[in-house]
Amino acid sequence: MFRPKVPTMPQPTGLTTPPAVVEPTAVTPHAPASTAATPALNRSVVQLMPGTVLALVGGGTAVVLVVGAVLVSMLLAVALTATSVAVCAITVRSVIARR
Repeated sequence: MFRPKVPTMPQPTGLTTPPAVVEPTAVTPHAPASTAATPALNRSVVQLMPGTVLALVGGGTAVVLVVGAVLVSMLLAVALTATSVAVCAITVRSVIARR
């Protein structure tokens, strides 16, 4: 009754197509192309001014505070839920014990 039944794989029936024939191709080596040094592209240099650094630090601090507040609130919600479930369990146990 509790023994698993292993399905059997039936053999394919009907016409099957033969595998395609792959013909090898000839490989002709050639000389590698000359790699001339390409000049570096002119990129604009980012200059950090004191106001920019202050804005970056302030933005990072704000992000850390917001993420921390969200995580603390989630932890508080889990703790409150666990407490309420424990109180419900104790109440139900005391009601059942009185009967």
